[in-house]
This record gives sequence, structure tokens and C-alpha cells, in this order.
Amino acid sequence: MQRTLWIIAGILGLLLVHAGLLFFMGQPLVCECAQVSFWYGGAALDPQNSQQFADWYSLSHIIHGIFFYALLTFLFPRLPLSVRILGAMAIEMSWELFENTDMVINHYRQQALAEGYSGDSVLNSLGDVVCAGVGAFAASRLRVWMTIALVIALELLALYAIHDNLTLNIIQFIHPIDAIGAWQASI
Repeated sequence: MQRTLWIIAGILGLLLVHAGLLFFMGQPLVCECAQVSFWYGGAALDPQNSQQFADWYSLSHIIHGIFFYALLTFLFPRLPLSVRILGAMAIEMSWELFENTDMVINHYRQQALAEGYSGDSVLNSLGDVVCAGVGAFAASRLRVWMTIALVIALELLALYAIHDNLTLNIIQFIHPIDAIGAWQASI
């Protein structure tokens, strides 16, 4: 029981530090549209995207958690499960902080689906970290083939819903391909 409380305290502490850092970086706490919701299922270009707790890009953050958990398990197989899940969340927090720097925001804006992107709200970024934790937990419980099937299903669902997913996002971030951008802009 006491160990569980320490784990919960660790997660809450990490989330609190993360929220504070994002706020001091200038990110809004919540959507400037004055609406707060758990899920936003609109188009990728909508202004509420990346502003509510969860959106279609949350699927990518579940995959981040799966990947980070797998990486930590490969590199440090003797780490306790709770440390690997917390580690996956901590890596996700680092990504979220980097993603919300002016340099990365401006780089994203060059993509078809991110023209008006201004970074995540603190609420959305916290949701992304929680989703990574969910992904890490799922990876700890599922067989490898089930985890791979889950990743493929999440990628296909996001691709269908918003013409974007983690794979396309990485490609367009590293080396934009005009044909992909044109296809994404056609929605």
C-alpha cells in the first residue's frame, strides 16, 4: 500500500513540475476558447486541437508510452515495472517540453496540418503525458504481438480520422514530403 502511494505521489509530482514548466514557458493553462473538455474529436486544423485534455494526437502519445516502455525494458530489464512506467512518462514530459519550444512550434507550422499551431495547452500536454503512461502500462501487460497490433490499430485510426498519425508526423517533421502535405491539406 505504501509503495502504491509513493508511485502515485511520484506521478503527481512529475505532472505538477511539468505543468509549472509549461506555464512558465508561456503556454496557456487551458484552451483560450473558454471551453474545457476531456475529448476533442475535431479536425487537425481546428483551433481546439492540442488544447483539450485529449484529441486524435493522444493516440500518438499512447504509442510514445509503448515505445518508451519497450526502450527502458530493453536497456534496463531489471528496473521495477513502476520505475519503467514513470520513466516512460518522464521521457514523454521531456518531449512535451521540447515540442512546446518556439523552435519546434515554428517548425511544425511549416506542415500542412499545423499552419496555425501555437503549441499545446498545459491541460493537453498533461493529457499527452497521461496517455504515454497508459501506453506504457498497456505495454507492460500485453503480449508483444498484441502491443504491435495495438500500435498498428492506433496509427490506422488516426490516419483515417485526421489524415495524420505518428509515422506521418515523424516523416513530415524530419523531411517533409510535398505529396503527403498535399494529401493532408485536401481534407
